[in-house]
Amino acid sequence: MHCNILSLFPEYFHSPLRTGLMEKARENGIVSVDLVNPRDYTLDRHNRVDGRPYGGGPGMVMAVEPVHRALQSISRPGRKLILSARGRPLDQETVRELSGEEILTLICGRYEEIDARLLEIEDIEAVSIGDFVLGGGEAAALCLLEAVSRLQPHFMGRQESADEESFNRGLLEYPHYTRPREYMGVRVPDVLVSGDHGGVDQWRRRQSLLTTLRLRPELLQQSRLDPADYIWLRGASWSRPGRNLYPVLLHHPVVNKHGQTCTVSLTNLDIHDIARVCRTYGLPRYYLVTPLRDQQELAARLLRHWADDGPGGEANATRARAIERVRVHSDLEQALEEVRLRCGQEPFLAATSARDEGSATPGEIRRVLRKRPVMLILGTGHGLARKVLERADALLRPIRPFDEYRHLSVRSAAAVTIDRILGDVW
Repeated sequence: MHCNILSLFPEYFHSPLRTGLMEKARENGIVSVDLVNPRDYTLDRHNRVDGRPYGGGPGMVMAVEPVHRALQSISRPGRKLILSARGRPLDQETVRELSGEEILTLICGRYEEIDARLLEIEDIEAVSIGDFVLGGGEAAALCLLEAVSRLQPHFMGRQESADEESFNRGLLEYPHYTRPREYMGVRVPDVLVSGDHGGVDQWRRRQSLLTTLRLRPELLQQSRLDPADYIWLRGASWSRPGRNLYPVLLHHPVVNKHGQTCTVSLTNLDIHDIARVCRTYGLPRYYLVTPLRDQQELAARLLRHWADDGPGGEANATRARAIERVRVHSDLEQALEEVRLRCGQEPFLAATSARDEGSATPGEIRRVLRKRPVMLILGTGHGLARKVLERADALLRPIRPFDEYRHLSVRSAAAVTIDRILGDVW
């Protein structure tokens, strides 16, 4: 594989290209690299490669002319890529795809970016190595080059080394150990020194699954899992963040279609369906809040019916397992106090609304969950009253913020919101 790299700082690559396996691969003709400096293709005597941005603003922009001339000087550019935060995420699937190319040309931007007209003039793909900003594309180009090079035949000492690494099978890699057998009281797992190759393979597979589940659960969405994997994961002991999320279905104070504060009645479907969502996602409690005595008594009768020893629970044990997590309170403060006592912390209040009032994202609430309990306040009627919204620590943006139709039932909205906050992907 041959790689052309366009960079204003070609010296950035000198040491990495002369180190470790990359040096050996170049010596053996497995990988070759040419460095091209756009500064050599300027026409003015000062070799300027940047300019002030049109429209004003801070920083400088790389000029299109020297970069385009440098690109045209390459007789065989092959597939052209620009390293940019706006690009397609670089994952192992993309790396595998690029490793099949005979020639790659990597373009490294600097300053605020390269003049956007370059992408209109040339057929160039944008690639990003992550959601962060670097001083230039050089570090990103090195990441891409090494990832692609490692998949070239004979680059690794043993091809199995590349085959078994993280992401190659859609999962993070299992942990590795070497001598000594014990260090500071920590021993190498017995199965790895047992001589049982089948047991070693099983241990490694399970550790890979467990590591992925704990650190990068979203990868499981694209991973091919065997039935045995699902069975083992269901029985495995592992911790998942966010299980201190407490949904609250508020029936007062809410507003009616005229915007007036009111109280609405309990709905059997809301009780059952949101309880089943909470049980599915492992949430410890689901609170119903109503100040009306008759509604509280109605809820109590429903919960007794679906208890383990009630008629409904005896007929449908799975429904009983969901309903047992429901608690009824007369106001939001009572529910707050229960969570305070359960968790020993002041809960964070995250309110929901279909109106264009909120800006908090599910990811922001997920980050809060790592530090303290969150009460997710869901409104009935036509939404939460103003005093509840003002009391909340955060107001989630609508589920479909860019669509006009926003009339999901509260039970549907609860399911979508809980899934987005917890970030579960199965």
